[in-house]
Amino acid sequence: MKTTLLKSEDYTRSPWKNGGGVFTDIADAYRADASVKDWDSLLWRFASTPIVAPGPFSHMPGIDRLQMVVGGRGLVLKSPTQEFDEREPFTTVRFTGEHAIVTDLEAGPVEVVNLMARRGAVAIELAPLREPGDRRLPAGTHLVYAACGDCSIHLDGADFAIPDGSTLRVELTEPSQLALVLGLAVLGSIQVTG
Repeated sequence: MKTTLLKSEDYTRSPWKNGGGVFTDIADAYRADASVKDWDSLLWRFASTPIVAPGPFSHMPGIDRLQMVVGGRGLVLKSPTQEFDEREPFTTVRFTGEHAIVTDLEAGPVEVVNLMARRGAVAIELAPLREPGDRRLPAGTHLVYAACGDCSIHLDGADFAIPDGSTLRVELTEPSQLALVLGLAVLGSIQVTG
C-alpha cells in the first residue's frame, strides 16, 4: 500500500472542455504513451467544480462520468431522454459523456465532485463515506476526499487524518479494508481494466 496526502493548496485548475467553468483538478492519469495531457489522452480525472448558473455540460465522447453534489442542493441534470436527480447532496449519478445535458439549479449554485474515465480502459466508482464502518477496497487507486471538513479513516491498521479540502490517495496492490472514523468524505475508486 502506498498513500499520498494531496493538499488542497497544491491542486491545479483547468477549464471545462466547453469553457463554461473551471475544474479544481485533484488527481488524474493519462496514457503513458501520450505526448500531450489532454482530453484525448485522459484515462481518468477526479475534480471538483462549482456550478453557478444553468447551462450545458461538455460533450465528452468515450468518457464515463460519475458526479456528486458536495455543497448546496437542488441540482438536476436534464437530457432529452432522462433526468439525473442530484437534489440531495452526496447522491451519485452516472452518465456518459455523449449525453446532451443541461443543468437545472433549483436552489442556487452547487459544488460538485466529478470522477471521469475513459470507457473500456478504466472502471470507476464514487461513493459518500458518511457513517463509521468497514468498506472493502479492491486493488487499484482510491481517493478519499475531505469535502466538508476534516475527516479521519482507518486503513490497514493505520489511522490517517485528512484536513478539510485535502485528499488521501491510496494505491493498493491487493484488497484492503477502509473504515471511516470521523467526519464525512467522498471515496473515488479507479481500476484500470484495459
